[in-house]
Amino acid sequence: MTYCVGMVLDRGLVMMSDTRTNSGVDNISVFRKMFSWHVPGERIITMMTAGNLATTQAVVSQLEERTKAPGERRPSLLEAPTMFQVATIVGNLLRDVIERRQDDGGPAGEGPRFTASIIIAGQIRGMEPRLFMVYPEGNFIEASFDTPFFQIGETKYGRPILLRGYEPTMTFEDAVKLLMVSFDSTLAANLSVGLPFDLMVIERDRFEPLHQRRITREDPYFMRISSSWSEALRQAFHSLPDYSFDPPAVASEIE
Repeated sequence: MTYCVGMVLDRGLVMMSDTRTNSGVDNISVFRKMFSWHVPGERIITMMTAGNLATTQAVVSQLEERTKAPGERRPSLLEAPTMFQVATIVGNLLRDVIERRQDDGGPAGEGPRFTASIIIAGQIRGMEPRLFMVYPEGNFIEASFDTPFFQIGETKYGRPILLRGYEPTMTFEDAVKLLMVSFDSTLAANLSVGLPFDLMVIERDRFEPLHQRRITREDPYFMRISSSWSEALRQAFHSLPDYSFDPPAVASEIE
């Protein structure tokens, strides 16, 4: 399993992904799930993946080849005229990879089920920053005012944090802090999500990463966020009204 989040702000885009993959509790590995391409002054594109590792690596490898190979090997993310076309290229490639692997697995319904989902974020000069979630079937949806962030992988533990804390006008720094809390909550609840985390911040009209780093288990800021959030939850819990086994007093008794 994995956990990835892409978020749209007024100032740009923020993405974070974990790096854990596992095939059972005794076979845990670290693999990068965030990939980025940019042409200075012209475009920046970041992709995060979740699902079958062989499937997502095949998609990423083919996209990488198209950005480096001779010009006739198209379509390339670096040549697509819009982010919509970028999402279309990724969706078509994901669907084709899954279908090929499914066909190689034997008769329909008998082979293993290969599935994956992808978050695509970025901006092309002259256009708005955009965020898409691509499904295994190759279709996709775009983030909007009503749905300003996407999650893939193990989403349920970190989602309440995002729903309560997100604001489109928040600073990049606050957005990173919010994602740290969301990832810490997921990490505490599910062993299939793990450090290190990869972080990418894309500022509007910058066309290169504003901030990019890997967050390890020894990261002092993440350690402070994790311990402070746990303590804040305990304090909030103890500040709530106490429950009593005694029946509540009726109005006549109070008078």
